[in-house]
Amino acid sequence: MFRFSLKCFGIMLVLFFGILLGMQNANQGMKKMKGYEDPALQSAFSVKESKTGDMEASVLGEKVTSHDIEKKKQQLEQMKAFNLFSSIGKTFSGVISAAIRHMAEAVNSWL
Repeated sequence: MFRFSLKCFGIMLVLFFGILLGMQNANQGMKKMKGYEDPALQSAFSVKESKTGDMEASVLGEKVTSHDIEKKKQQLEQMKAFNLFSSIGKTFSGVISAAIRHMAEAVNSWL
């Protein structure tokens, strides 16, 4: 199951980057077709070095920084988001643990 999930994730990652590369290629083709630089046409993916020496990345025109990721992480921690699958997993593991414990006690008392 783990290998299957890993393969699916890998395939999705390759396809996602393929889409970004295709969009970038289409953008460059549109620029060549127009014959001049149009500021309205943004790159699908770009990485630039800022004046301070930091690397800035943008995906589909939106800047992505590590500060944004940290802010989102803090927001999730503050929200204490309810994860349905996590709660189901905890309940299921509790039930299985209790069942195995009772079975072990029954076997132990029978012997």
